[in-house]
Amino acid sequence: MPSSDEKDELMAVLHDALPVKPWMDPRLKRLPGILPMDPDDWLRVDEAYAGQMTERERLLGAIPDKVRGAMPVSAPALAELAETVQARLPGLGFRRDGAAWRCPDGRLVADDLPVLDRLGRLVQEDLCVMEAGADGHHVLTAAVLCFPASWTLSEKLGRGLPGIHRPVAVYDTGLASRVQRLFDAIRPEQPLWRMNMLDYVDSALYQPRREDEVRPPDTRRRGYIRCERQGLMRLPTTRAVVFSIHTYLVTRESLTAEEEAAFDARHD
Repeated sequence: MPSSDEKDELMAVLHDALPVKPWMDPRLKRLPGILPMDPDDWLRVDEAYAGQMTERERLLGAIPDKVRGAMPVSAPALAELAETVQARLPGLGFRRDGAAWRCPDGRLVADDLPVLDRLGRLVQEDLCVMEAGADGHHVLTAAVLCFPASWTLSEKLGRGLPGIHRPVAVYDTGLASRVQRLFDAIRPEQPLWRMNMLDYVDSALYQPRREDEVRPPDTRRRGYIRCERQGLMRLPTTRAVVFSIHTYLVTRESLTAEEEAAFDARHD
């Protein structure tokens, strides 16, 4: 039985409800399920901000080389990404405090931290930088990835889109071509978003797995529903595409009977 401290930590990272049930929305069910995003709604601060940021701080302090990485070529894009993120912070409840940002949960994040360490401590979103490669595929050149959902940053860094999605069964040649065309067509003034859905046995936000590892299914139907709001935004100067991931986590008990039945039916 979890201790009272463990229960408090769990409640801190959970959300009250999902902002959308993607398995019940016809627009999101068909892959790749892309929709236009309001540019002002790219980054979010929600009720789980403080709890999730506590976990991000822990991971960045304890295992930094596992949750962030960058290729040298990514430096210009990372500088532009930092400027883009920080321009949005005042509207999200952040304020300047000397040479640092005062976060909505009261923490101070210093300006002199390396870009990925700084961004990983400021926003809930994981941020992945994708840049056009010589073979025509966008390549993952940098990322802060504190909350991986069954993938490992070190295994994917430097790969193009087809390699990143190995071994996702539905990511066949046709879907790969559609996704690459989508990446090529993204305009800076019109970001995009989609939302996925997964069932997890436990509530850990840090769930890395290598390609040969299998995620255990929630066969007892007592675990958690994890959804990622995935954003795609093109930086106007470097033309890099930022793949952002805002992780939502709820208990199965938070779903209505109809919602849970629809979720299970989709996975049958």
